[in-house]
Amino acid sequence: MTKLRPTCVGIALATLCLAACAAPPPETADLVLVDGEVLTLGSPGVVEALAVGDGRVLAAGTSEEIRALAGPDTRVVELGGRTVIPGLTDNHYHGIGGGPGVDLTGARSIADVVDAIAAFALETGPGELIVTNRDWHEGQLAEHRLPYRDDLDRAAEQPVVVVRGGHEYVLNSAALARWGIDESTAEVPGGRIGRYPDGRLNGELVDRAKDLVSLPEAAPPDPEAVLDALAEEYAALNARGLTSIRYPGGPPSQYRAIERLKDEGRLTLRVNYVLRAPRGAGAQPLGEALATWPAMGEGDAWLRVSGVKLGVDGGFEGGLMREPYEEPWGEGGTFHGLQTVPSDRYIETVRELHQQGWRVATHAVGDAAIDLVLDGYEAANEDAPIDGLRWVIEHGFIPREDHFPRIQALGLSVTAQNHLYVAAPSLVKYWGEDRAAWTTPVRAYLDAGIPVSLGTDSPVVPWDPWWMLHHFTTRGTISAGILDASQGITREEALRAATHGYAYLTFEEAEKGTLEVGMAADLVVTADHVLECEDPCLESMEVDLTVVSGRIVYER
Repeated sequence: MTKLRPTCVGIALATLCLAACAAPPPETADLVLVDGEVLTLGSPGVVEALAVGDGRVLAAGTSEEIRALAGPDTRVVELGGRTVIPGLTDNHYHGIGGGPGVDLTGARSIADVVDAIAAFALETGPGELIVTNRDWHEGQLAEHRLPYRDDLDRAAEQPVVVVRGGHEYVLNSAALARWGIDESTAEVPGGRIGRYPDGRLNGELVDRAKDLVSLPEAAPPDPEAVLDALAEEYAALNARGLTSIRYPGGPPSQYRAIERLKDEGRLTLRVNYVLRAPRGAGAQPLGEALATWPAMGEGDAWLRVSGVKLGVDGGFEGGLMREPYEEPWGEGGTFHGLQTVPSDRYIETVRELHQQGWRVATHAVGDAAIDLVLDGYEAANEDAPIDGLRWVIEHGFIPREDHFPRIQALGLSVTAQNHLYVAAPSLVKYWGEDRAAWTTPVRAYLDAGIPVSLGTDSPVVPWDPWWMLHHFTTRGTISAGILDASQGITREEALRAATHGYAYLTFEEAEKGTLEVGMAADLVVTADHVLECEDPCLESMEVDLTVVSGRIVYER
């Protein structure tokens, strides 16, 4: 008998043991992207390739390593040097368009506005009300001003209401007469009735003064048509690389419509929904609203209730300031903007929402508005600490040095949007060069250690996220050049604020915002290198592929 057999048996046993103890075979990926530059914005940094499986990042590494995870049914994307970034977001998105009516998005002069309204009037009956959409801004017009009453009188004899953003109407003479508004009409608290230098009404109704006008309500839309319109809208956002959006103050009905779209499997991006508090709030209307709302935190990774939005001041033409507006808007040093809710009622509302377990976000444009928001948040904090709840200042155009330590102490987040990109000429006229150029100082916020995310406020500002990234990295504007380049941030900082910064805002930083292994596979393939292409390349960046939860939702 040979003496070698025991040795052979030992070797065989050892081999079996090694096989049993070895790691299981690698999981097969659903999608792999190879031979590119993947900006994970986390560990392991920039890599060549990425693998996606079951809606999450499966692996990140070399192209050779990632190709090994491809099976017969794996979709393989050859990047050819293109860039992969985490999916883009918008922290303050109302909608893609400005609603029905006369479309002013293409207007580039007062004459264009007049001509568009006049053409629309030809298709309407005598005396019929004409209303414009709101997806435009006077900064896009050559004159850098609003079309006023006399301009609109040239456009049509019937009543005309020009809607500009969410804070202003401009009426022609027929519309002023329709609602009985004249030089004797009393000012509305929290609003402003505009006048020409000679004292005549110029047709401008700002913030609460808009309540003098009651626009007709549209007929209830067909529920299926609402869902189809939402799906079409979200597909357009996907085509520009958006994978998550946050609605900053909407009705429960819209939330339920998005919920139905999700239940039907047609939701192609993730939605955080902030409900809108009743105007002026107060205990009784707030209690009535809370009884009809979905619960705070309701939802899942696709759709979630994230809080409630309040407001304390106006917009471009009504931000509440410590110092008066520039003349003639300053009215001899007396006009500081518009406070749209009394201070005591605002603070009462904030404290009540905190007691009911709601996370609060407040619209605040001017420095005096931020003063009031911080007063309210500090009052709530005395009832029970809010540090860690990540309450929000929406917009925060004009923070001051004394605001930063108060914001830090409360653990607040700031949502910044690229209003200056479009509205720079108007802001310079309203507030002067220094205040306008300071809008919105993301560099200062970041240097103070304050969490910032980025968005657009569409349709007040066009919704394209690449315009937003271009503005915050260059401080460039459509028609007023560069304002305060010192407040610009790097492309990597902007990209982080538009991805991980958003995830922090929504308490989802452990789930998305980077392309680290295990994170949600929300990603974008761009045609050019986001960090290295030459300015103004971001402004016109092409998107080749958008993926949400591992599913391709757009491909060019």
